[in-house]
Amino acid sequence: MKNNATDIKAQVREVLNEVPVPGVTRSLVQMNLVRSIEVEDSRAKVTLASTALPTEYHGWLRDKAASAVRELQGVTEAAVDLVEVKPKELNQIERIIAVMSGKGGVGKSLVASLLATSLAREGRDVGILDADITGPSIPKMFGLNARPSGSETGILPILSRSGIEVMSMNLLLPSEDEAVIWRGPLMSKAITQFWEEVLWGKLDYLVIDLPPGTGDAPLTVMQIVALSGVVAVFTPQDLTEMIVMKAVKMAHKMNVRVLGVVENMSYLLLPETGEKLEIFGRSKGKDMATASGAPLLGILPIDPELARLCDAGEIERYSSDAVSEISANLAAVLNDKR
Repeated sequence: MKNNATDIKAQVREVLNEVPVPGVTRSLVQMNLVRSIEVEDSRAKVTLASTALPTEYHGWLRDKAASAVRELQGVTEAAVDLVEVKPKELNQIERIIAVMSGKGGVGKSLVASLLATSLAREGRDVGILDADITGPSIPKMFGLNARPSGSETGILPILSRSGIEVMSMNLLLPSEDEAVIWRGPLMSKAITQFWEEVLWGKLDYLVIDLPPGTGDAPLTVMQIVALSGVVAVFTPQDLTEMIVMKAVKMAHKMNVRVLGVVENMSYLLLPETGEKLEIFGRSKGKDMATASGAPLLGILPIDPELARLCDAGEIERYSSDAVSEISANLAAVLNDKR
């Protein structure tokens, strides 16, 4: 009988993995809302967290889950209870990667988005936390303009076309061109809320897009989030080494691992001849890797097609060998426990 109850519990979890969470379309299991499953004789009792779900969805979710469980062979009764749990107690994220830069305009948000897209394409469950409060560009690149739903107990992220969870200040503003004119403490508070009050659920990767520089916002992330490491983004200009090293040294002082560096806008490939035109000067990728003591994860060219897709909100359609190489190299570094 014990083995039978164990088998039924496993089957209950399987069917609950098919029940979508309203407003997200990821399942109850994927959002980690299944708190307990009890089976006695042929009666099943399921406890779900109602975190971030508006009250009007509670009845639907309870009925949907109970109905799915009752369909199982060996189950004659199914009861579903809802409990309140804080989002940060439900979030289970295997690896958290922050993408940072010493200055703005180097394509940090672009690299974060490409990295998340590449990981999702490999079948990983991925989220993006846009911590660039005053200059959020992630929603634009993904073509997102829906407003996040939620309740007093939490906020639900918006899902991209490929299933990437996204939370950004721009999704909460009346319009995407609305200015956020805040001092450091308010920005730090918003980032803390995105980390603690958003229901991310179960993720393989959470990519955090940090604002440029070494101020309050990056400091807040490094203090409150258990980062797997940071990726530093730069462009091949003369001031690059000094600026990159500021970001790298900040990570070192905060005891955060530098996973690697990425050079963006390294060159333009001329379609007529195939020649690489180094618009901003010679590549400094190897030099930056040596200076930072971290591997060069990859080099990204200037690609007009990528710019077009970003403007159209279709970055998820972009793929290239360069992006795949960065993703593969990052995975290798993360698997290296040194």
